[in-house]
Amino acid sequence: MTAPIVFNSAHSGRNYPERFLKMTRLDELSIRQSEDAFVDELFGRAPHLGTPLLRAHFPRAYLDVNREPWELDPQMFTEPLSDRFNTTSPRVAAGLGTIARVVAENKPIYRERLTLEDARMRIEGIYIPYHATLQRLLTDAAQTFGVAVLIDCHSMPRISRSGDRLAPDVVLGDRYGTTCGTGLIDLAEMVFAGAGLRVARNRPYAGGFIARTYGRPQHGIHALQVEISRHLYMNEVTLEKNDGFNAIRQLLERLTLTLIGYDLALLNGPQHLPAKAAE
Repeated sequence: MTAPIVFNSAHSGRNYPERFLKMTRLDELSIRQSEDAFVDELFGRAPHLGTPLLRAHFPRAYLDVNREPWELDPQMFTEPLSDRFNTTSPRVAAGLGTIARVVAENKPIYRERLTLEDARMRIEGIYIPYHATLQRLLTDAAQTFGVAVLIDCHSMPRISRSGDRLAPDVVLGDRYGTTCGTGLIDLAEMVFAGAGLRVARNRPYAGGFIARTYGRPQHGIHALQVEISRHLYMNEVTLEKNDGFNAIRQLLERLTLTLIGYDLALLNGPQHLPAKAAE
């Protein structure tokens, strides 16, 4: 690790267990609609530049590590769920808990109800080790450099323009200023806007469970969620890369180099931006 930066791609996994595919009523393309497809590849230069990239191999439709560990929908299971489970969150109501009920466009995933043992297998076997690894990477960065920066990497469906406002290409989320120092989100916006992209902050994506849980700027750990519009680099229907893929990958390499070149220790104190982003 050459800089105190950890990249995380929790929703780009595309290895679908055969048993899971037998449980779903969806075809091979429909089940993939919840993927942040290729986001791990877009940020793929990060490890070569000395900054780790933690990525999920399992798909979001199978297990969502950007949720609380036991955020479950009681309608999905054969057994009743006790009070230890979070069964009433807005995410559960939308069918998008730790074990999702639906994929995009509200398409149900499963043919039949699941057993609670199935949920335990996924959460204890995958979710908990995933978060333990992420915590270790951030702790190592903080102990080595005195500061740690988590870039939580996502993609989003193309947003329709609202009234006279143009839809954003990138949404940066810091939970309204609570998960990272202002210098970090300012720096990221400078890189994206400098490439001609429209950037929004916190609307409609302010940051999920991972950003909210790990972002503790008062303790020197800063978390920023980055959402990139999929139309910039892929066909959202066929899930194939388009001609913009390499340009977005190069832009994210520029973001990585800019972060590496910035004195991130400044996030723990008075903050300012460099004169320009790294070329």
